[in-house]
Amino acid sequence: MDTSREQQQLRLSIGVTFLVGVACVAVGLGMRSQAIAFDGFYSLVDVVLTAGSLMVSHLVTSEGSRRFQFGYWHLEPLLVVFNASVLTAICSYAAFSALHDLLAGGHELSFGFGAAWAAVMGVASLAMAVLMRRRAVELGSALLQLDANGWFIGGCISVAVLVGFAVGALIRGGSLDHWTRYIDSSVLLLLIIALLPLPLGNLWRALREVLQLAPDDLDQRVRVAMNALVAERGYRGFASYVAKIGRMRFIDIHILVDPAQPLGTMAEVDETRSEIARRLGSDIRAEWLTIVFTGKREWM
Repeated sequence: MDTSREQQQLRLSIGVTFLVGVACVAVGLGMRSQAIAFDGFYSLVDVVLTAGSLMVSHLVTSEGSRRFQFGYWHLEPLLVVFNASVLTAICSYAAFSALHDLLAGGHELSFGFGAAWAAVMGVASLAMAVLMRRRAVELGSALLQLDANGWFIGGCISVAVLVGFAVGALIRGGSLDHWTRYIDSSVLLLLIIALLPLPLGNLWRALREVLQLAPDDLDQRVRVAMNALVAERGYRGFASYVAKIGRMRFIDIHILVDPAQPLGTMAEVDETRSEIARRLGSDIRAEWLTIVFTGKREWM
């Protein structure tokens, strides 16, 4: 499996993310803005996580080793679990900091410059999110999809900061001026509440793969195809086991045959396997497909 294009996109994302992160942290600390500094810190952490994705993308193209004889497909969902866990922890800490600042009375900000900065960062982040999502769909890459989610979260943070700072600039000097001290932390807290489901959703989906829970759609597709084949060929039954780990799907099928009925030549047996693969729509280069014939039920 060629992942060179995937790796190229991840390198691009790492470079842009690092520049955005450094700039946002510097501006956020200079302005004493929790929301902008959080955006930058989030981006810098994402650099490390995306670098991990790049290494995994390279590993999954290899054929494995004596220690990892099934390849490195399991590293992809493990990386997603780690990434999602880190992002969840960052969001949780940021929510705690925002709540603490609100209870402490908030702080003053220069809303005009902050709004302009957030607008620029929002456009850049959302543009990268769209680009990475398109590449993820085109290449069928979970790693690029994860990176696109990271850019989307960053873009949403910037847009929310823009809206909040714009409101702050409008009400400053008026009858609601005393509320401006709370805008920065309020925006950050609302962002965390809105965006936390994204890493949590990624975490749950990746945990399903780590735990090797059978994907319902794949399990149903295998059962439908095999029920039809068993009825047509007169086999005594079958048992199927499926799992999805990263971008690799594992399908294990055991077919129970009558010991007194010959299967035919090896060429005919292999043709039956090919027929099953066609009915499943399987590509043996992208799936681990095992088809076993047995005359004893205890081997199923």
